[in-house]
Amino acid sequence: MKNLLLLFTLVLLIVSCTSQSSPKTIYIVRHAEKQLVDDPDPELAQVGYVRAKKLAQILQNQDIKHVFSTDYKRTRLTAQPTADQAGIPIQSYDPSNHDALVEHLRGLDGNILVVGHSNTVSRLANYFVGEGEKFEDLQDIEYDFIYEVSLEKTGSSVVRKLYKEY
Repeated sequence: MKNLLLLFTLVLLIVSCTSQSSPKTIYIVRHAEKQLVDDPDPELAQVGYVRAKKLAQILQNQDIKHVFSTDYKRTRLTAQPTADQAGIPIQSYDPSNHDALVEHLRGLDGNILVVGHSNTVSRLANYFVGEGEKFEDLQDIEYDFIYEVSLEKTGSSVVRKLYKEY
């Protein structure tokens, strides 16, 4: 009986240690500058391709394990250099279902890049702010912010930085 109780306690300890996700950073960015054409799904402008490469340079030493993008050309093209550099595929997500995405992100191990849109990235970051001041949606001309979400066992924090701060 004593051995059974010891075994049960050991199993509970192992399960509780492995079910909590380890500390990680989630980088949330808006897609890079897009072409100004009459197309609901435009590709990146030349400056957007430069920004996408800059993002990959910024994240090159951050051990990115997962890359998420909405299913639009501009978001996927922004995420592609980082995904290629990390040797991982881009996973699609539904930008209208942040609850599911946040739950999924919390359960993953390793650092993560999420590429979204002007009206989604701040809202996604706000899930991790807690009681702090919430971020406003980005303006159409704003492409230069990176939201760094630090997830620890004790909670989360969000810092918004400019690309040039890296």
